[in-house]
Amino acid sequence: MMIGGARVRLNGWQQAAVAMGSAIGALMDPRRADLIAALGETTGKPAFERVLERMKKSPEGQAILLDRPRVVSARVGHAWDMPANTFGAAYAKFMGSRNFSPDDRPPVRFMETDELAYVAMRAREVHDFWHTLFSLPTNLIGESALKVIEFEQMFLPMCLLSVIGGTARFSEKQRALFFQHYFPWATRAGMQCTDLMCIYYEQHFHEDLDDVRRKWGIVPAPPPPRQ
Repeated sequence: MMIGGARVRLNGWQQAAVAMGSAIGALMDPRRADLIAALGETTGKPAFERVLERMKKSPEGQAILLDRPRVVSARVGHAWDMPANTFGAAYAKFMGSRNFSPDDRPPVRFMETDELAYVAMRAREVHDFWHTLFSLPTNLIGESALKVIEFEQMFLPMCLLSVIGGTARFSEKQRALFFQHYFPWATRAGMQCTDLMCIYYEQHFHEDLDDVRRKWGIVPAPPPPRQ
């Protein structure tokens, strides 16, 4: 099964060039999801290979690799019909309140095998599930905090580079809030929760949000301190 559009095979020099160009472009404009995606793929192969091996050793991970579910409107639309206390309803509220579509993720282009391409796509598509579970906003601070958790989970170089790029754009007040409040929490949260890539989220939409958080060892982000 081809994930996204046609894949592009790169030699070592080409891969380095795409990675460098994507890194510079993403630092200049962190909203460029296509550049961040290219950076993740060209620098992340060893990390995605490790994630793939972990998924193969996990029952839910095996089921994900077998079924290859996609987080697209046609497959997750039922979340909008879930009872208010459920994980699915929380995800639908997160997406709806921001006018986000699950269909907006850029395709995987630079992975060598279908299996690795799927793992990279899965990591990209479950991002909004993680926002929901960790109660993180989609502003620069929230995205940077989630990238810390993603790095703890997958050791993707792109996550580290995104945190560096994001914090470089912070105001002095934002930087203090991030490093004193969000960064310590995100470091602990990413280490203490279960392997987030081995969760078949779509099969847990009907479950209570607080119950799945407890089951997966997820501690939501604490509210920012009052000024």
